[in-house]
Amino acid sequence: MSIKLLGISGSTRTASLNRRLLRACLHRAEAEGAETTLIDLRALDIPLYDGDLEEASGLPAGARELRNRLIEADGLLIASPEYNGSFSAVLKNAIDWTTRPDSERPDDPSLVAWRGRVAGLISATPGGMGGIRGLIQLRTVLSGIGVHVIPTQLGVGTAHEVVTEDGTIEHDGWRDRVAGLVDEVVSTANRLKAD
Repeated sequence: MSIKLLGISGSTRTASLNRRLLRACLHRAEAEGAETTLIDLRALDIPLYDGDLEEASGLPAGARELRNRLIEADGLLIASPEYNGSFSAVLKNAIDWTTRPDSERPDDPSLVAWRGRVAGLISATPGGMGGIRGLIQLRTVLSGIGVHVIPTQLGVGTAHEVVTEDGTIEHDGWRDRVAGLVDEVVSTANRLKAD
């Protein structure tokens, strides 16, 4: 049985380097037999988290859709740009909403959308640092909600020289690193699913 991997891009840019790198990772996962889905957070139109809005209306439709997709997934590949030493606000907002209870699924345990999932973290930037500081922050948040974040992570600097618009890796060294990270996510998700 194949595993289901969800690719989440924390970038809202139309020509996002992170989405390009995420596509490359998802292509590799598909080659390894995984079923993949790419999530565009901008398209989900999730409002800023607001406890009053949640109390009055419950989960917004986009947050509910993402939460349900997370519940169905065996593993995650998460890409985020780095802004001021952290990961993107749109990604943090999506995490905040999807950790909330859903009135349509009242029997779900706490953090059901995240707890026990395996995740690989990636970042692509035009600069040389590769978003590594943001990945450290993202790892902390995800670990705190029960995600098994694999040790390997990718921070690709000058990513516009490494990955094409269609998600092709142009550099052998980076192609090997992408393969290593994705293979680790796939194999870990397979082991956890078998348990």
